[in-house]
Parts: sequence; C-alpha cells; structure tokens
Amino acid sequence: MELHIDRDGPDGLSEQIYQQIRTAILDGRLRPGDPLPSTREAARQLGISRTTIASAYDLLSAEGLVGGRVGAGTFVRTSGPHPCGVPETRHGSPLRPRTIWDTVAIPTHLSEEPEFDFRAGLPDARLFPYQTWRRLITRELRTSAVRAGIVGEPAGHQGLREAIARHVGVSRAVRADPADIVVTNGSQQALDLIVRVLLRPGDRVAIENPGYPLHRNLLATSGMNVAPVPVDAEGLVVEALPDDCRLVIVTPSHQLPLGVRMSLPRRLALLAWAAAHDAAIVEDDYDSEFRFAGPPLETLHALDRSGRVIYLGTFSKVMLITLRLGFCVVPAELRQAMRAAKHLADWFTPVPVQAALAGFIDEGLLAQHIRRMHKIYGERHRRIAAAIHRDFTPWLEPIPSAAGLHQTAWLRSGAADELFPAILEARKHGVGIFTVRMFAAPGTDFRNGLLFGYGSIRAESIDGGLRIIRNGLVR
Repeated sequence: MELHIDRDGPDGLSEQIYQQIRTAILDGRLRPGDPLPSTREAARQLGISRTTIASAYDLLSAEGLVGGRVGAGTFVRTSGPHPCGVPETRHGSPLRPRTIWDTVAIPTHLSEEPEFDFRAGLPDARLFPYQTWRRLITRELRTSAVRAGIVGEPAGHQGLREAIARHVGVSRAVRADPADIVVTNGSQQALDLIVRVLLRPGDRVAIENPGYPLHRNLLATSGMNVAPVPVDAEGLVVEALPDDCRLVIVTPSHQLPLGVRMSLPRRLALLAWAAAHDAAIVEDDYDSEFRFAGPPLETLHALDRSGRVIYLGTFSKVMLITLRLGFCVVPAELRQAMRAAKHLADWFTPVPVQAALAGFIDEGLLAQHIRRMHKIYGERHRRIAAAIHRDFTPWLEPIPSAAGLHQTAWLRSGAADELFPAILEARKHGVGIFTVRMFAAPGTDFRNGLLFGYGSIRAESIDGGLRIIRNGLVR
C-alpha cells in the first residue's frame, strides 16, 4: 500500500497514516490477511521515523483492525468484530453519459449456466481440446518465444495471419493475402474498426431485421443512422435497402436469428446494389463451418469483383467464446487505415494467444476439432429438428435450416399468447432459450418464434429440455 503524508496538515503524521490504513481496511481495499508495509520500509519511503509508523500501527491494533505475527510482520485481522468492506461515502459526480447509453443494456443471460441450455451461438466448451491448447500456450510463453516483451503488430501476428489466409482460402474460398487480414478481439471489434475507418457520424447503415443486437447497438452508439431491413426466405430484401446507405451488414451463410441462407440471386443482387450505390458490405460469416445438408454457396467475398465486401470471421463458435479471437479480410486500400485504427483501439491482440492459434491451425488441429464437432452438432441438430416436427406442430413452424448452431421455428398464428408464459415457466425449470423478438429492432412489429441452440446443450439433456418447453405451451 502506498501511503501519503502532508507535513503541513492539521493532523499529526501518525494520525494521517492511521486514518489512511483504517479507511482502506473499512472500505475493502485492504482485505483480511493482507500485509501492511513494514515499519522500516514505510519509514524509508516517507522519510520519517519508524516510531511514527509504529504509533499508527498500535492505534490500528488497539481497534482490532490489524495484528502482528512475530518475524512475519503486521497484517489485517482475518477475524474479529471490525466491519470490513463498507465503502466510503462519496459525493455524486456531475459527469453524465450521452443519452444513447440509456438504451443499451449489458446482457446478463450469457453469464448464466442453465441446466437445459438451448441458447443460440454458444459452442460446447466441455469438448474443447484443453490439453492441446495448454501445450501450445505454454510453448508461446517461453522466453525465447516472448522475445523480451517486444510489442505486437497491430494487424496481428504474422504467422496467424498466414494461417487464417490459408484456412479461409480452403474452407470458404475466400481469396486473401495475409496482408489483407486484421486480427481482432472478436468480430464485434472488427466491425467497430470498420465503422471508424469507413463512416462518419450520421451515415446510414443497413442491418438485417431481425438481426444481431450488438451490431445494432454498436452502430447507434457510434452515431450512425441505423436502418433495419427485412429478411425473407432468401435473406436480406435488397429492394428494401435505402438508397443512401453507406454500409450493409449481413449474415448470408446462416442468418441470425432466422437461420436462412441468402440465395445466389439475392447475393448477386446485393453486390450489384452496392456497386450502383457506392456502398460497402460487411459479410459476417460467424458459424458457417457447420453445414449439415445442401450444397455450399459461395461467400459474398468470393463473388465480389469490385472490392466492396469486407469479410468477418470468428473463432468463438468453433473453439471457445471466451478466447475472443476474430478477424476481418479487407481490401488492400483499407489495410493501413485498419491497422492504424486497431493500434488506436487497443494496440494489438495478445500475442501468445495469437501464436498459439497459428500453431493450432498449422498443425491441423483446428480442422480436426471442426470435424469432430461437426459430427456432434449434426446429431444434435437432427434430434432437435425431428422433435420440433414431431412434438411442436400445433405451436411451431420450423424454418428450413441445415447449418450453424441453432434451429429457428416461427410461432404459428394463434399461439403467440402462449409463448411468453411458456418461456417464463421453462426458465423456472432451468431452460435457457432465445426468442426471435429478442433480435428485432425496437419499435418494429415482428412475428415471434424460438431459437433452439444445440451448441452448448448436452445430447442427453435435449429431450428433457424440450419436454419442459412443450409442457409450458400445452398449459
């Protein structure tokens, strides 16, 4: 603990030290068992006598706040009547956030661990190869790998950018030079950097409706004019795009939350619209690694011939959501600006983690893990899809989908009043699940439905969780 004294103050030096330590103990900054500075060290730092320090410690000891151990020093008491952890009363601050922040809530549902976890977008953390990852991380934390703490490149570890370029080139036919790739702390940061580089406050940005709420909130708090655009069975409705949009954000491979794939004619129409209106496209390819039926469709990035598509990828769905690793593939004209924006945002993404991921990809371990999880998720997807057709027909109409980590179903006409109480009842019994309206833009009247995520739920828990949801609908 750092102590301060005012030699010209009204209180004596011993009293000042006593009050500082006492306050730190009572408001919890010093915890039970924490050591106090030795009288010798404190006296040296403050340039006063040890006797002055010892007098302050004696007062604290008399109050039962600290105790000494012979040969060890003085410590905050671990037991006794003193009230620890009571914060000191502070005066209010005149500082206030912009009003837009009153509309943004931090979701708490993702920090919960429901027994029956149907929440969309979560991979199965229980099946991640931790021992292998630990080996790779350990290798990158050796002195020879850290290289005396040399700072990282803002755009990302060179080996990882090369590995990502090969990975998306093979798995998604994305043509990318390593120099086109910027490694980020998740795809959300990638979008934040793109907005900083391309747009001005007040620019109009089109998003899917329903769509990812975090994208919508990021844009609104950045001062953008957000335009929700409807989605149908073929994806984003291109004809509904406002003419003055500077940027369009889409999830064409597995629309979030509906799960539909953007058809090839619709993809080509979107590219043509962007060229005609001098707009950019952000393609969020968040969980395309898991496709269980149907032929693959080319990414917008692969179809693009005019350099208008920025491709977003993430490792949160195929590995661990807690790793917070993502990337974007940008045109050569944006490389330097994106690199500078990343540098200003947080300088660089942690280097040992990047290097470990490069090894994970280069050793074929990522592809191996994806193959394993593809089989597991495919079985869960089939099980849930069959149950919806078999047991939920009176209430739900499944939306055709054979990819990603969730299956969505519309609520049938007449069943809307039954959904809310059913979900509340299911949550009481340990079921975690999202509704379609959770993804709709505020103020839009939208048909409701349910998202059945199968990334995080155990296979043996699926039937029990679905039974609870169905029982709620029956009532």
